[in-house]
Amino acid sequence: MIFTDALVIGAGPVGLYQVFQLGLLEIKCHVIDALPYPGGQCIELYPDKPIYDIPGMVRTTGRELTASLLAQIKPFDAPFHMSQTVNQIEKLPDGRFQVAISSGQQFNTKVIMIAAGVGAFQPKLLQVASLQKFEKSQLFYHRQAPQGVTESRVVVVGGDDAAFECAIELATPGKAASVTLLHRRDVYQATPELVARAHALRDANALQLMVGQITGCDENAGLLSAVQVTGTSGQIHHVPTEILLVCLGLSPKLGPMADWGLAMDRKQLAVDTERFATSIPGIFAVGDINTYPGKKKLILSGFHECALAAFGAADVVYPGKKPQLEYTTSSSRLHKLLNVSSKESQASSTP
Repeated sequence: MIFTDALVIGAGPVGLYQVFQLGLLEIKCHVIDALPYPGGQCIELYPDKPIYDIPGMVRTTGRELTASLLAQIKPFDAPFHMSQTVNQIEKLPDGRFQVAISSGQQFNTKVIMIAAGVGAFQPKLLQVASLQKFEKSQLFYHRQAPQGVTESRVVVVGGDDAAFECAIELATPGKAASVTLLHRRDVYQATPELVARAHALRDANALQLMVGQITGCDENAGLLSAVQVTGTSGQIHHVPTEILLVCLGLSPKLGPMADWGLAMDRKQLAVDTERFATSIPGIFAVGDINTYPGKKKLILSGFHECALAAFGAADVVYPGKKPQLEYTTSSSRLHKLLNVSSKESQASSTP
């Protein structure tokens, strides 16, 4: 059992900023996310596409924004539990919550901050029944390749940025023995830059581009040895395969959250706009997962919600002790929390 002040569900930009706002109020937290890495849909859906509406940033990307937010929360040393979903939440007689996640780990927490975006992202599965038994041994989802593929023949399925990035990385000399990037048609959703790099690798015989769909597989001694690819003309090709990486995108699912007893409106959590509290005291919701009159699904709106939710959480974590509003430009307490040097602190207090 892990005891903590707060549990943040969701490690997208809003969830990461929630960690920062909690940290300023000295509320310790753990972070849970269904993806294997922080960044949420910013990393998964548009890691390198420009974002222009983050305050103070003329231009950034999902990858850059995530890196900045992770650097910002580093002083608070919040533990992350990735590739995990929350299976059960139980409110205890003392007002705390007991939370179980998919790994079996359990938490005892004073407050829960839900920053789950539009739900937990789950990979879109390859609908080939004969391949299911190879999942997690030779069949993998998401962009992360397993260890030890140096001597393996790899097939990557997909046509978006994630699929191209994965295939290009594995086509680097010293990585996989061979790499085939398979997509159902020769029109891709990846950026032109990634497509151009893949074409260059193809011309150098480091990567094979193939059009078609997997309709079956071949086995040898109980192991996946090849995938059967049906081309656009109906011809079946047997492509030697030892590792199959599927990058068909993600789909958000509320999952068990729909059964937690929280008031919802069209699959979103109803909250007030004073503290962004849900219908269950001690549970707060920020970002795209919540709804209220005038709600705008913008990252900057989620950041605003995090600040007020943190103060709402402080009322629960530190009952009877009203948190004071302090400014990072002048508060010595905040400077200490943020590891600001004495020289920087003196400079910030100079008129």
